[in-house]
Amino acid sequence: MSTKEEKPTLGGARIRTRKRNIQIPLDPTSFADTVITIWKDAFEEGFTQQQQLDAFVKTLETTELDFSRYGDTLFEVFFTGARLSTAAGAVAEEADKEKMEYNILSVEGTKESVMPFIKVFQIILRRRPFLIKNLENLLKRLLTQLEHYTEDQQDRTALALSLTFTNKLGIPPENLMVTLNNDALVAKGTILRFITSFFKAHLADNSLDDLITLLKKSRTDDLMSYFPMQKRNADGFKQHFEAAGLKDLVSYQEKKLSGESLQVLEAELVAHMEEYPNGVTEAIDMVKEAKAKDSLADALLIQVLWRGVMGAIQWAGKNQQQTSNAVLRQVKLWSKLLATFTSTTRLEVELINLIQLWCYEANNLMKVFQDIVRLLYDTDVVSEEAIMFWAKKGSMTKGRQLFLEAMAPFIKWLEEAEEDDDDDDE
Repeated sequence: MSTKEEKPTLGGARIRTRKRNIQIPLDPTSFADTVITIWKDAFEEGFTQQQQLDAFVKTLETTELDFSRYGDTLFEVFFTGARLSTAAGAVAEEADKEKMEYNILSVEGTKESVMPFIKVFQIILRRRPFLIKNLENLLKRLLTQLEHYTEDQQDRTALALSLTFTNKLGIPPENLMVTLNNDALVAKGTILRFITSFFKAHLADNSLDDLITLLKKSRTDDLMSYFPMQKRNADGFKQHFEAAGLKDLVSYQEKKLSGESLQVLEAELVAHMEEYPNGVTEAIDMVKEAKAKDSLADALLIQVLWRGVMGAIQWAGKNQQQTSNAVLRQVKLWSKLLATFTSTTRLEVELINLIQLWCYEANNLMKVFQDIVRLLYDTDVVSEEAIMFWAKKGSMTKGRQLFLEAMAPFIKWLEEAEEDDDDDDE
């Protein structure tokens, strides 16, 4: 039996691993310990919070720490004072482990206490923009684990989140706010409590419009979705945010819901009028029900009624005269509906102005304005008092002179009729 001949080898040769293939194990604990040690070494008695943080960061910048590998850990220390363990929401605390006592979750829950950290983040991120993603990662982790923190710690997180957006640290709001769409935390009420704290913090430095823009950009502007199911109603919304001192937010939500309800009502009215041209009574009942259900404002309701009445007209294939005749027929047909919801002189003037604007924007219907108003007067939708007020000081600026000139003969007739009534009384 022959044996396989061994191939010769070079004596003393060593097989080297290529540098790029060397895997250095992650050691976030040692990194966190080093950061905490630097903090303690930089501590000076009598320093303000901002001075202390500035001294700390200045020293931190001179080190050879690998921020690209341990960016998440760096912000864990800033927020919690130590490294977060793998367990949800827990800080890796051991008897022999040091901790940075001065951290975001431990300071007072005020802007003055948290803002020094934000200023430090600005410095760090300006020099190392790649760390923006690490700050985002840490905030996401905190937001997904809110239930594991105390209410005070949640409030400080909400404040830090708001200041992160206000001071434009580079994190797109949509990347973080979407994290709050957590059904389990919503059901427990955790998200509602947190988002309320966030709203209060954000509105302290920004307008309501700014907040709504942020929420819309994040696609998290459905405010009702933050409520547990048992509280997800208009009364629960109003009661909660009024108690939190956020009445402007309540007003915004009411207007938003009102606008949505008005759009639905307008569409239903147009469909009803097209299918039932004589269904005035049913239309009145429909509007009354919607008004009571959604507390719709009278002035907005008038706009919907007029758009609904005009929206049910078939405009195609008509010349100008035919169009004018169709408008007048429609107004006469639904005059009782309009009269039902113009119960005051103020609302009557609102309706006249609405028609003035509508005719002005339609352009080819400007000449029918006086005929519409005359018809509304004849059908008891608008009163002489409302027409005279409109003519003297209540008309809109758009097309005012043209409409006043067109209405002049009718106005004169009303004035003469009033004088005749006065003579008869004498």
